[in-house]
Amino acid sequence: MSVARADGWLNLAISDIAVFGSGNLISVARLSARSGSHPVPVYGGNGIAGYTSLAMIDQPTVILGRVGQKCGAVYRNDGPAWITDNALYARRFKRPLDVQFLAFALEVARLNDVKNRNDLPLITQSILNDVKIAWPDDPKEQRQIAGVMTDVDDLIASLERMIAKKQAIKQGLMQQLLTGETRLPSCTDPWHEVLLGKHLSYVKTVALSRAQLDGESPVCYLHYGDIHTRSSVTLDAAHEAMPRASSTLLGNAGWLQVGDLVFADASEDPDGVGKSVEVTSVPHAGLVPGLHTIAARFDKAVLADGFKAYLQFIPEFRDALLRLVAGTKVLATTRSFISSITLMLPGVDEQRAIASVIADADREIAVLRVRLAKARDVKQGMMQELLTGRTRLPVTEGTA
Repeated sequence: MSVARADGWLNLAISDIAVFGSGNLISVARLSARSGSHPVPVYGGNGIAGYTSLAMIDQPTVILGRVGQKCGAVYRNDGPAWITDNALYARRFKRPLDVQFLAFALEVARLNDVKNRNDLPLITQSILNDVKIAWPDDPKEQRQIAGVMTDVDDLIASLERMIAKKQAIKQGLMQQLLTGETRLPSCTDPWHEVLLGKHLSYVKTVALSRAQLDGESPVCYLHYGDIHTRSSVTLDAAHEAMPRASSTLLGNAGWLQVGDLVFADASEDPDGVGKSVEVTSVPHAGLVPGLHTIAARFDKAVLADGFKAYLQFIPEFRDALLRLVAGTKVLATTRSFISSITLMLPGVDEQRAIASVIADADREIAVLRVRLAKARDVKQGMMQELLTGRTRLPVTEGTA
């Protein structure tokens, strides 16, 4: 049932706008990478799952994740597609509309918030039928709003592509520079074999639970979980928001210094083995290494500050740790494992030059991530204004 508003928009149930239904099962064997022979996207509950040769539908439509944690996620498809039974799609429209606008309106509806609260989260047609959305009945106004929102989506997609490209370039740089495959100009001295255990000591850790930490105590506390969830390889502890611990709980814990490298000592994911952060600043009250961490203090004449952060990306280092890790479900790293690793390393001047190049690439990516976050915030703000009718766009006769 529609409810007219004073501003001329309607509050419509989704069932007043379109009829949604499940897609059809498709064999995984029929899916492949996108190619000339397999150009048709196959949408499942998590978006495009692969490509196939035959289309189930030929017209633009709106697709919703039906099952799983991403149920209610909205996908727009402009042409031929296959939709699996893990997704819902608009089979028929009940009124003239712009498909792009419908997709944005459903995105604002936050359908994931109204899913069934079962072991397997689910969006059903009956749930959809009860959800109401703000609706301008003029397709011209819909197209105008959808056009503005699509421009923002295009900006976001462009930034995501730029970040992916920069990350690929950075990965290539690290592969070349950290192995000596490519040398920087003026770096000609030979690399030397280094047994790490001869050039490091370890800082005593203290094991506290999350329940023992707070945001008010003076001492910053580095928990292994906070290493695993970081995207940065450095820790500016003097300026970052961190868990804190009361000094009465610390006992004889060691105090971290600038240049210390702190590893998470266990991971369920092989990619997380050896993950670490290099401390670049320490708050006045101090910083201690916490539960399930290994805090290593290297001889700075052998491993330069700034370079240590990238030790985890040296293939020899990672391969050695993966050979040594103990456990099956959880892969554990130990002090003795780290100490036993031998690496070919450049001198500290070349290390600093390599670290500078990689850090520059990191900074470029960080700037793009800030821009991406701002673009996403702008999109959210625009959706709340334009897709609720709070802010109206002038509709011109030429709106296509």
